[in-house]
Formats: sequence, C-alpha cells, structure tokens
Amino acid sequence: MSSLDEVGDRDGWRCWLCDEPVDPDASVNADLGPSIDGGAGAAGNGPGKGSSGKGKNRARGTDGGPFGTERLAHRACNTRKGAVAPVVAWPARLLVADPAPIVATVERLARAGGREVVARCADRGDAQDAADWLVDRIGRLAPDLRVEALVQPGGGQHLLVLRRL
Repeated sequence: MSSLDEVGDRDGWRCWLCDEPVDPDASVNADLGPSIDGGAGAAGNGPGKGSSGKGKNRARGTDGGPFGTERLAHRACNTRKGAVAPVVAWPARLLVADPAPIVATVERLARAGGREVVARCADRGDAQDAADWLVDRIGRLAPDLRVEALVQPGGGQHLLVLRRL
C-alpha cells in the first residue's frame, strides 16, 4: 500500500474522478481533502477483485488495468463513488451526442487496442473541441495509455473516434 504523499505526487495532486486539484494540506476528513481510492480499477478490478482475490492493494499498473489500483481522489468523490465502477463525466460545455462511457472505453482500448467511436457531433469544431478535451483527460486518467482522437465525417455529422497508439 502506498502512502498518501506517494499517490498524490504520482497523480499530480489531481482527483482522478473529477479532474480537479486536490489540496495536499487539507484535512483528510474534509470533503475536498485527499484520499486514496483503493478500488480505482473499473469493472470489478478494485480490492478483492483482482486475479489473486485476496483484497490486497497492488502497485499501479500491476492489476488495476490502465488506472492502477490506488489513485488520488477527493474524500467526497471517493465516498460518492463507493465500491462501484467509477464514472468520468463528459463536461456539459462539450456539444456531443451519444457519448460513450469514458472509463469502459479506456479499459477496452487498453486491453484490446484498436479504435472506438465515442461520440457524435453536429459540427466539426465541436467535434475537435471534444477530441482535444478527451485526449487531455485520458492523459491524466490513464497516463500509460497513448491514444489519439480522430474527427471523421459521416452521415451528415462528425464522429469522434478514439484510437490506441
């Protein structure tokens, strides 16, 4: 198990769930205080659900897929998530239709590679804004996973395609 300072330094003192800064000097009992999310891997890769089934936290990248098993989170974000698969929301400012669940998409791309359509946009500019945000967000969410977002026209709309490099 890593210390709070080790996990915070590794994650750049940003909450992996909401992507907002975490104050390293805040009380661990405060809602915006730092905490370690020990069940960071989605789809049941949290403690007790890895390959050993023994409930031990392991070093990042060894059993929690692209997210690792220990990630920094605000206490409130970690409590709100609980023991269920995490959800990383698309920001409301992005004009996207049918957005794919980001965590599940990242896990599939990390495991199988390839490419996946993750959203549709009516306008190329909106699609490019969403593509830029998504690559930046995934860079912090799963730092070891290299992806690119492509904007492809199709059927009178623009498809946002995420591809593993």
